[in-house]
Amino acid sequence: MREEKPLGMLAVAALAYLAERPMHPYEMYQLALHRQEDRVVKVSPGSLYRAVYALESAGLVRAAGTERAGARPERTTFEITELGRHRLGERLRQLLSTPANEYPELGLALSEAHELGADEVRMLLETRVLRQRAELADLERRVAWAIERGIPRVYWINVPYSSAMLRAEVAHLESLLAEIADGTLAWHVPGARAPLHEQAVTPPVSTLRSTSSAGTG
Repeated sequence: MREEKPLGMLAVAALAYLAERPMHPYEMYQLALHRQEDRVVKVSPGSLYRAVYALESAGLVRAAGTERAGARPERTTFEITELGRHRLGERLRQLLSTPANEYPELGLALSEAHELGADEVRMLLETRVLRQRAELADLERRVAWAIERGIPRVYWINVPYSSAMLRAEVAHLESLLAEIADGTLAWHVPGARAPLHEQAVTPPVSTLRSTSSAGTG
């Protein structure tokens, strides 16, 4: 039997909206914006329509009816199926319980930052931190907006999570900037090849296992 492909993030969001009540894709898009979930999943009206039709083809949602508002085109309302509800629950349990390497772009950029000069890297990271602080201020406004409108907190607990992640990144980058500034972090000349003994940053897995075993004996 062919292994089921894990649901993507937009599919998870679409199924979660339909698990609450039947609605049409544009209504789902408006709900995503209302709950500020556009920060955690890349969403647009077009992408939601495509995601819903793909879910329909997979038997996870089905058309529940059509409606027309004034002179606007007819809109199809969708509802989640029992299979869709089951797959949604499975995927949420996996996402909540199992850490996954999301391959952040910043991680790669930092690992290769030595290809640029120290002064340039400092300038670039300082610019990033300024932008992140502006983003943090925007998140605080979003929280205030949600509270003012009485949106239940359970629907936007992702916003404080995003704030916490941003604060942690800002704190780390500011510490790194201080090390570059005072010379604590030695900077290689751009393009220079690191000595062979410095290139292997992570010990082999076998070494980690043997060290762990020695510590637990």
